[in-house]
Amino acid sequence: MKRDALPIALPAARPTDEAAARWRYALVLLGVTLAWIFAWYFDTAKAMAGIWARSETFAHGFIVAPISLWLIWRMRVTLRMLSPRPSWVAVPALAVAGFAWLLGDVGAVNAVSQGSFVTLVVLAVPAILGIEVARAMTFPLLFLFFCVPFGEFLLPVLMERTADFTVLAVRASGVPVYREGLHFVIPSGRWSIIEACSGIRYLIASLMAGTLFAYLSYRSTSRRIAFIGVAIALPIVANWLRAYIIVMLGHLSDNRIAAGVDHLIYGWAFFGLVMLLMFWVGAKWREEPAAVGSAAAIAPGSSSAVDPAVPGDAFARGAMATGWPVFAAVLVVTALWPLARIAADMRTAHAAVSLGTIEVPGWTTETAPEGAWAPHFENPSAVRHVVLRKDGTAVGIYIAYYRGQDFDRKLVSSNNVLVRSSDTSWTRLAEASASVAIDGATRTIVSARIRGDADRVLRAWKWYWIDGNLTANDAWAKAAIAWSKLTGHGDDSALVVVYTTDGEAAAATLQSFVHDAWPSISAILTSARQSK
Repeated sequence: MKRDALPIALPAARPTDEAAARWRYALVLLGVTLAWIFAWYFDTAKAMAGIWARSETFAHGFIVAPISLWLIWRMRVTLRMLSPRPSWVAVPALAVAGFAWLLGDVGAVNAVSQGSFVTLVVLAVPAILGIEVARAMTFPLLFLFFCVPFGEFLLPVLMERTADFTVLAVRASGVPVYREGLHFVIPSGRWSIIEACSGIRYLIASLMAGTLFAYLSYRSTSRRIAFIGVAIALPIVANWLRAYIIVMLGHLSDNRIAAGVDHLIYGWAFFGLVMLLMFWVGAKWREEPAAVGSAAAIAPGSSSAVDPAVPGDAFARGAMATGWPVFAAVLVVTALWPLARIAADMRTAHAAVSLGTIEVPGWTTETAPEGAWAPHFENPSAVRHVVLRKDGTAVGIYIAYYRGQDFDRKLVSSNNVLVRSSDTSWTRLAEASASVAIDGATRTIVSARIRGDADRVLRAWKWYWIDGNLTANDAWAKAAIAWSKLTGHGDDSALVVVYTTDGEAAAATLQSFVHDAWPSISAILTSARQSK
């Protein structure tokens, strides 16, 4: 009688002494490499942590690295079955990331410099531990990018869309609304959409938490992508509903509730309920995770699989022969860019700036009166703000000059705007691009309509002057400043704004003034640049 064969369960692969020896050696090299990177890029890391500390929007940055380390710790058994092998493939990528950091740091672009710093940290893993090990840690490594305070560029768009939805929904509820930019008036009072109403905090918090939930709860890529998409869309829509509910609560209660700080509390409570609902629904489609640390986690024939035939001391000798060149290359490549930054700083002038008087033939010049509108640009090296008159027409000109720019003093910044959303005296009604003639050429500038007290409306034109070149594009201005600084021309640049009372003749008035005044303005800016 033939007896059925019994299935035999093969034991999971177990880490050996050889694997432990390999990992001890590799982790020492990785630790030294990370310490080296943090030492050279300490100012960037410190600035990033400073943003976490002072901004509620990015306070989650403090927990990102611990979560990433916890995710790696969960897969420690699987990782022990892989053999760390230094890889040259990551070295060119480190060079590119370092150069990106240099451009971001010189141009004072936080997102670029800090994102590049995190990229250097992430790329150190495949460089020192190898591609196979880094591939196993893909999600925990990519999760580190949530450390980067990124997303403030979305503020204007999110605020506009929130205002659009709120006004539309309030009108649909039978309440008349009069809107001016991000401000609107209903019979019971006046409301404004400010930065705190944009929903950026909800969006970033939801994206980070949703991404982590998708990774831990699902195995299929389609489900992960779908849940992350929901985590992006839901907080935006929830914020629109929150704004509408707050306005209606204030209106129906005659502004007794939801008109002060309490509306922020209601907003977070509403957001918390929405997120709880999202995770509750998402958990319905939860997939059982794959076994962590099993032999199946290692691809058959993987070049990183532990080879028990190689003694630990033999591996150490081989790893030293192949690992040290990669290790040395990583140290050189990561230190190269901070040294280039120091050299660029040595070529940048920091002398005080003095702007001359603006004198335009046919126009009389006077100091701008107290309380006159002025753009909100922080920490300029010098400012010139005057009003010029001709035949009963008045045109104001505001110049903010920048030299020795850094993260606290820079021409292009999300904080530098024509009108702050929290300004109670002035309101930006509209802003768009326009083509005007400056210095004999057609230039694209920013044209804005701004309302002040007593229903006074201004038309303002804005552009940047960078080392003699003109642009109104923020990204181009950032790149031009960085390039000018790297090529030894310094970072001298300026904001130029001209404005007059809005009306049918406003554009013609500003065009005529720019034609008459630009030679004087250009001469003043050139003289300031040459005085460094």
